[in-house]
Amino acid sequence: MEIYISNSGTKPIYEQITDQIKAAILAGKLAEGEALPSIRFLAKELGISVITTKRAYEDLEAAGFIHTVPGKGSFVAAADPELHREATLKKVEELLSQALDVAAAGGVTRSEVLETLKLLSEGE
Repeated sequence: MEIYISNSGTKPIYEQITDQIKAAILAGKLAEGEALPSIRFLAKELGISVITTKRAYEDLEAAGFIHTVPGKGSFVAAADPELHREATLKKVEELLSQALDVAAAGGVTRSEVLETLKLLSEGE
């Protein structure tokens, strides 16, 4: 599992880790029951604090993406279709929000954006 940390971005490191692990799970790159690196190992590999890695794993567990077995480690949780749908919908909302920002900066109206979206969805 490859995780890339950006020190130049505005997003906290623990959130970068959380987002990348979620994305790998949603994309099927991490399968149900698959073990994640230990908190200490991942912290060492990324050159970050154990506390930061622990926070990322706690957030993933709270969101239902992983479960932790004391003394054994953290594992990808069983797929919850509603959880995956919500995560995907959140990502779509973020991307559409970015698209609206880009459109507004370029003088493209909302109706033009909606028409473009409609045309793109009809092409599927």
